[in-house]
Amino acid sequence: MTAPVLVTVVVALLAAALGAVAGAAAVRWKRDEHHGERSRGPTVAELLARLVRRSQSGIAVVNRFGDVVLSNERAEALGAVVDGRPDPRLAAAAERVAVGGEPGEVDLSPTSYPPGSTPQTIVAQVRSLGDGFVVVDATDTSAAVRLEAVRRDFVANVGHELKTPVGALAVLAEAVLDADDPDEVAHFATRILNESHRLGALVTELIALSRLQGADKLPELVTVDVDEVLAEALQRVRVPAEAAASAGGDDAGEDPRGRFLLDAPSGLEVAGDRTLLVTALANLLENALAYSPDGSPVSVRRRRQGDRIEISVTDRGIGIAPEHQQRVFERFFRVDPARSRATGGTGLGLAIVKHVAANHGGEVRLWSQVGVGSTFTLRVPAAPADADLDDLDTDLARPAALTPAGSAPDPSAHGGTA
Repeated sequence: MTAPVLVTVVVALLAAALGAVAGAAAVRWKRDEHHGERSRGPTVAELLARLVRRSQSGIAVVNRFGDVVLSNERAEALGAVVDGRPDPRLAAAAERVAVGGEPGEVDLSPTSYPPGSTPQTIVAQVRSLGDGFVVVDATDTSAAVRLEAVRRDFVANVGHELKTPVGALAVLAEAVLDADDPDEVAHFATRILNESHRLGALVTELIALSRLQGADKLPELVTVDVDEVLAEALQRVRVPAEAAASAGGDDAGEDPRGRFLLDAPSGLEVAGDRTLLVTALANLLENALAYSPDGSPVSVRRRRQGDRIEISVTDRGIGIAPEHQQRVFERFFRVDPARSRATGGTGLGLAIVKHVAANHGGEVRLWSQVGVGSTFTLRVPAAPADADLDDLDTDLARPAALTPAGSAPDPSAHGGTA
């Protein structure tokens, strides 16, 4: 091999070697660069901090001295941590778990609620982390508790209340089979029809009440005219009143619409669901008719108080004793069971009113005096347009409720609600 050729081969080999070294270096540099990019990501501690902050549960870590060393916003929202300190109930549970080591559970449900708010059920699990630290995991179980209560109450109510009309239907059907006189057949058939209507109304109201208690989200709230709600409720209340009269009651032949004394149209508006508000007001009107003497008037008044719209229904009936005034909003509670059955009442009307008001962020108030009468007041938030009106102008522009002389006094004058 000549010298020039040898030199050429050596140069080529050197170039190849250098290329290989450079290539390996470039690959290693790329790998190191990629590793560097990976190492610049969040650490495990940072990821854990993000997890705690964004958790839907209220998470807090408490040391042996009862200090909160770590918590998220959800823990404060649920009341587990208040002003940087654990709730006293939680602090006591954390101390027990830190000493004993056994996991525990504590009820952190609020002990009081603002008017119109829905009760909450807050439960916290407390576990030891060792070295005197405990971790708290608080959750809002309100929805599950309400659904379980609805299920349990519905089963109990079905067994207790539905058996009465069902049993009556069976007895009346047997009487029809044994009757030979056409007049008797017609009588029992009418009774069967009335019991069927009662059964249908009971089932309908049970379903409506269960939906209200089941925390179903209300439809989108819209601006609702109070005068239109009252007009529709008056039309609805006419049917059950006349049905009770046709069943042979003392009110037979009476037009119940003539018993209502209304104040002047108000022009007020509320933010709510029209159908539910009509149902609630119709129940109040029906209740006033059912517990009033024959032919006595029922007054209806509309007004605005602050940011609330009030619709008051006043009867001149038997009144409600103080010990019963809270219970009248319970399912199937009746001040006078015999009168309720005679008028076709289901015992669910006021319970529905209470839950409709609560689902609108409002409430229902009661003033009553035995032998004088009762006033039920439905209070719901005003629509934004009405919230800006001047209270004085609104009250002066409308006369007071029409109350006959010698009838029940205006409960607002007493300043009392039950």
